Amino acid sequence: MLVVGADLSQRLVPDDLWELVAPLLPSFKSRPQGGGTVPRDERAVFTAVVYVLTSGCAWRHLPETFGVSPAAAHRRFTAWTEAGLWRRLHRAVLDELGARGELDWTSAIVDAASVRAKKGGALTGPNPVDRGKKGSKLHVLSEARGIPLAVAVSAANTHDSQALKPLIRGIPAIRSRRGPRRRRPVKLRADKAYFSADHLARLRERGIIPRIARPGVESSERLGRHRWKIERTIAWLFGYRRLTVLYERKGSHFLAFLGLAAALTCYKKLAKLAT
Repeated sequence: MLVVGADLSQRLVPDDLWELVAPLLPSFKSRPQGGGTVPRDERAVFTAVVYVLTSGCAWRHLPETFGVSPAAAHRRFTAWTEAGLWRRLHRAVLDELGARGELDWTSAIVDAASVRAKKGGALTGPNPVDRGKKGSKLHVLSEARGIPLAVAVSAANTHDSQALKPLIRGIPAIRSRRGPRRRRPVKLRADKAYFSADHLARLRERGIIPRIARPGVESSERLGRHRWKIERTIAWLFGYRRLTVLYERKGSHFLAFLGLAAALTCYKKLAKLAT
């Protein structure tokens, strides 16, 4: 069994990250029916969750050196998911980046990628590009340089365009270096899968300039030099091995891991500013 030492725990959850996480944690209420010792070190539990996301290991293979049982870690992960921790953490890190002027609002970029689902479950469906096998689709919206602002999960047979409106609505109101919070990019870039008259009209109503390739007129290369940025963002997210294959039967749990991965991706950008 892999031994998880203090050095790895510190790399997984550095002190600066924990300072952002700790105030967001909901209070814990022990279960009336009992069922095990309540873990007292919430940082250890959070680190265990990050380890599962990063390594892709099953909960039952969580190393004992974390000091928390797999069952207890999974229960707390579920409770934190239900409390909306991951979305609030993502926003908290974005706030720190925004306050430092590190978000580029000149445009947003949107794209999607598919993953295979081993056990089926919610938010899965036949994947048309994987011989109809069960799968899900990750939807990502980033700012101009690829920092993820909003993420979503759908069944693999959901058309990309159906995620555009939820992603736009999902951009949180983020702090700015000067002035009020911001949640609206100047432009939105996407390939022809996202083109529709309704989308163009809705974006313009929100004051966003659409830069979406028109089917039969422009190829998806309309994204041009911007495409690699969102592809890199998706590659960053897939660097968290728990996202490469969907094992969760609950779609909310897979979305939780995706939200945590987005928050950690943003935190890495924040950490670089301190070096």
